Amino acid sequence: MSEARGPGSSAHRWVLATLGLAELLVLLETTIVNVALGDAARALRFSPADRQWLVTAYLLAFGSLLPLGGRLSDLFGRRRLLVVGLAGFAGASVVGGLAHTFAVLLVARVAQGALAAVIAPAALAALTTTFDLARDRARALTLYGVLGVTAAALGLLVGGALTQWATWRWCLYAGAVVAAVTLVGVVLVLEDSRGPRGRLDVAGAGLSTLGLVGVVFGLAHATNAAWLAPATLAPLVGGGALLALFVAREARALDPLVPLRVLLGRTRGGSFLALGLAGTALFAIYLLLSYYLEGTLGFTPLEAGLAFAPLVGAVIFSATFASRRLMHTTGPKSLVPVGLFLAALGVVLFTRLDAASGYLTKVAPGLFVVGLGLGLVVAPAVAGATAGVEARDAGAASALVVAFQQIGASLGTALLSSVAAIVSARALAADPADASGAALHGYNVALWWAAAIFAAGAVATYALLEGGPAQGAGA
Repeated sequence: MSEARGPGSSAHRWVLATLGLAELLVLLETTIVNVALGDAARALRFSPADRQWLVTAYLLAFGSLLPLGGRLSDLFGRRRLLVVGLAGFAGASVVGGLAHTFAVLLVARVAQGALAAVIAPAALAALTTTFDLARDRARALTLYGVLGVTAAALGLLVGGALTQWATWRWCLYAGAVVAAVTLVGVVLVLEDSRGPRGRLDVAGAGLSTLGLVGVVFGLAHATNAAWLAPATLAPLVGGGALLALFVAREARALDPLVPLRVLLGRTRGGSFLALGLAGTALFAIYLLLSYYLEGTLGFTPLEAGLAFAPLVGAVIFSATFASRRLMHTTGPKSLVPVGLFLAALGVVLFTRLDAASGYLTKVAPGLFVVGLGLGLVVAPAVAGATAGVEARDAGAASALVVAFQQIGASLGTALLSSVAAIVSARALAADPADASGAALHGYNVALWWAAAIFAAGAVATYALLEGGPAQGAGA
């Protein structure tokens, strides 16, 4: 479909819309069910302790299978993998929506996560190999960046609306509808692409999957337990050891699951670091501010979702009018560190929140500044991470992009939730009568940590990223 490459062509826009919808689907599902868990628990009669498993199950399957999903898209073709993944995702979403037991719902969420690990790298690989002209590629990666930053907020908004106006089951049926629409688009407008034929590294797939399962499970467990608890440390240490074995194997494998050449180079390394750190701080901000808006200011889930609108609008503005126009001429070094520093400043504005803070005066300005910063980060970082990657490695590189974001999100949620909980507990012990003040103190300290992560990322990426356009980013 060569006309898809022509700037401004109808086919070009349809391909971009279809791949953007595929990315939106898998990212929305990370948060869309969160606000529906209470209603689902009452309907299916499962315990509050089981709720977290419906979130963790998706993240575990998604994060751990990404390297395998990326390699399969290189071997068997991105269009084919998208068709299989989207059809399966729609089916799993329907099963989850129809579930009448916790076990069926849990299995559906695991299936959704596993199929998301097929869809996400295939869609990004198809995007980076289809749009090879500079401005076309900038437009495509801008869309990806906007979706990556705003999908969590959109998931909270859509989930809150569906739960409030319909039923919790529609948070799952919505995934089936979006998957079906995207599947029609893939069949009609997308050409297939793949790398050269090779063999699947089964041993490498096993090591990477089990290693990532351990790391993601350990981070998820740390959210609600002590970091030094055996149930936290054992999977983290075991997962890390398996990932070290995986890297050692990939260095020698003839057909590696994740070729180490994809990680080589200062710009790629700095870009992957930026994506991981942005995910670490961003998802923790979503979580902490959601707690604050609902627990302290009394927002409903729908109102809390709408409250993130300044961030969404700022990301779109920043990505469209700066990142998209400058990325293919200046490269990521001129944008990513500035964006991370802006995001740090925005988070600092949140660190003086109290029970009397007004949303318009203290929350919305910070969200807007954070959005302006992140709009400068994600698209250039994705461009830097995939710049110059050969067609045979596009799936592997795309899987790493998503994996760094997902692991960063899991790490940030676990780390900063723990910081908030520990600080709040100490403040409550000092003044048992002020539970609200203790919670706010915990949020503020954790937000200072998030600001420090963004600031450290700005310094590190400025040192790592090379000046000028990333080689191959838009050639």
